[in-house]
Amino acid sequence: MTRVRRESFAQLWADAVAGTSYVSMGRDELAAHLLGLTDRLIDAAIAPDFDPSVAHEVGADLVAAHFTGTETLGETLALITGRLANLLDGLTDCPELAARIARLAGNIAAGYASALRERTLDEQEAIHRAGLVARMEAERALAASEARLRAMFTQAAVGIGIGDLEGNITEANPTLLRMFGYTLDDFTSLKVSSMVHPEDAASVWQAYEQLICGERDHFRVEKRFHRADGGEIWTHLTVSLVRDETGAPAYQVAVVEDVSERHRLQARLHYQAYHDPLTGLPNRAMVSDRLAQVFARPIGSRRIGLCYLDLDGFKVVNDSLGHDVGDQLLIAVASRLAGCCGRGQLVARMGGDEFVIIVEDSCEEDVISLAEDVLAALAAPIRIGDYELIVTASIGIVERPVAVTTQADLVQAADITLYWAKADGKGRYAIFDRHRNEQEVARFTLSTTMPAAVERNEFFVDYQPLVALADCTLRGVEALVRWRHPTYGVLGPEQFIGLAEETGAIVQLGRWVLAQACEQASRWRADFGDAAPFISVNLAPRQLREPGLVGDVLTILADTRLDPSHLQLELTEQALMGDEAGPVEALAKLYDMGVRIAIDDFGTGYSNLPYLRRLPLHDLKLAGSFAVGLRPALPDLVDERIVATLVNLAHALDLTVTAEGVETIAQLERLRALGCDAGQGFLFAPPCTPAQIDALLRAANPLGGPGTGTRAL
Repeated sequence: MTRVRRESFAQLWADAVAGTSYVSMGRDELAAHLLGLTDRLIDAAIAPDFDPSVAHEVGADLVAAHFTGTETLGETLALITGRLANLLDGLTDCPELAARIARLAGNIAAGYASALRERTLDEQEAIHRAGLVARMEAERALAASEARLRAMFTQAAVGIGIGDLEGNITEANPTLLRMFGYTLDDFTSLKVSSMVHPEDAASVWQAYEQLICGERDHFRVEKRFHRADGGEIWTHLTVSLVRDETGAPAYQVAVVEDVSERHRLQARLHYQAYHDPLTGLPNRAMVSDRLAQVFARPIGSRRIGLCYLDLDGFKVVNDSLGHDVGDQLLIAVASRLAGCCGRGQLVARMGGDEFVIIVEDSCEEDVISLAEDVLAALAAPIRIGDYELIVTASIGIVERPVAVTTQADLVQAADITLYWAKADGKGRYAIFDRHRNEQEVARFTLSTTMPAAVERNEFFVDYQPLVALADCTLRGVEALVRWRHPTYGVLGPEQFIGLAEETGAIVQLGRWVLAQACEQASRWRADFGDAAPFISVNLAPRQLREPGLVGDVLTILADTRLDPSHLQLELTEQALMGDEAGPVEALAKLYDMGVRIAIDDFGTGYSNLPYLRRLPLHDLKLAGSFAVGLRPALPDLVDERIVATLVNLAHALDLTVTAEGVETIAQLERLRALGCDAGQGFLFAPPCTPAQIDALLRAANPLGGPGTGTRAL
């Protein structure tokens, strides 16, 4: 039989059994495998010594190759009995070929069945062994799990308790027993309801009832318990519901963590956060918290009072006697303050030597009475070691309805009022005054906005005539600065010059006024020639001490093309008092340049007459109070003699004299008779705009002279 015919039979066999068993072979791989079996069967069929056991092995090999499908054996036997004889026909003269093929088919079936039975028995045995192993592993795992759970229960660092749905405690671990101080028998004789603490929130037990009814699976809460010895323990409690296989509630498990130490630490930290470590009084944080509570509650008609207290001269005690004595003094003061306070009043240390007392549901009389009690309590000497100290305090009082204020406004008002008490002389109390506060706020607003106001050109200059008394003609003008404020309207110099000096803004403002005045004087000089008045500008003490004063004046005169002789600078006596040589040297330089120098309001200060000899001066301006004494209705011979003396002295020093505050013809005539050279006042003209001064110069009329009867303006 040719090789081709054998391969052809193997291919037919592969086509017949393909898909009848779950064999992981492709069609070509399957045909190659069956070709080997084909060779063995054909060789056995035509062998001289026929051995049918070869077919038995072929059947076993099919099973070994996983040809275990029921159709595989049938297709194989049909193919061998139906096609193998035809394939061998003509190739052998064996008369028993058909019988041999039949026996081969039978042996294939026998081998196949035998191998399949053995395979099935092996698989059943493997399954049985695997089941035994799995059962043993499960039993070991269950035992290990139960051991772990028992170890966890008995050795856990947290307390664990188990109870039934009726509230009976059925089991507790050693940690829970130690935590509560009970034996197991004592603890399991208790019911959950016996664990109630008087200060438990109602929500705790509402959550518990919901849990045992199956409405919730767990809840967590921080809760206090009583120990067996009567002590308290703070715990973090978690209670969980365990359900049975049907989902119905079965029992409850509580996990209890002892957090008592944490609560004690929190209590200490809370105390430290809200109390002063030195005096033990509440601190600033407590005050803020207390006031926040007051303003958080329904307001209604409730009132609130505040006493803000500061010890007078405490820094001297600290600096002279030491901080230890100062600390002991603060402790003693705190004790006395606490003794003055009653129910509903909180005394606290705000820091340093400042204290505050809050009075709830107050009236002003109550708060004033408390402040008086405090001052009286501090009046008695305080003995600290070898020292007997006298302490006074200043107190700011604020009392008002809660509905009309806020926490921040209340504290701010008390702080401001304390400052007033200090400013008014110390050792006293001051009551908040809204009008006074508005004035203070206005002053602060002016002082902070002044520099920017100069840049925004909110200032302007008026000019008041300086008149020669001999013929009442215009001789000069004094520059008077005004502030056209966007909120407060037009402000006179008396409302902001003091603030400018306090803040230092007077330097910038004074330089601006000087430049404006010189520029205006230069325009008058250009328009009216020699008839134009000189310009007189006030210098503040702070300006006089500026190193750049002389340079500023030179620059402004050069920029405006104004001759120095047409500028007069006015300054007060106080500006020249002192040991500093700088101001006098600056005046001397200006004097040498030709700038006129005048003393303003002479007679209101020290009137150091000999000192005048050393000063570079041109003019004395007598204070307006002297002119008041020269009214006919109020004759004052003393004022008249003083004016006469000052005029004679000034003339002896080759100085001119200008009288301020001239308002009547009688004053004019008397001052003229006493020898005054010039005058200034409403008799002649009030402060004027540059246009009004222009009109006076064009009219060339005397101002307020005899026969006019009225002022020119």
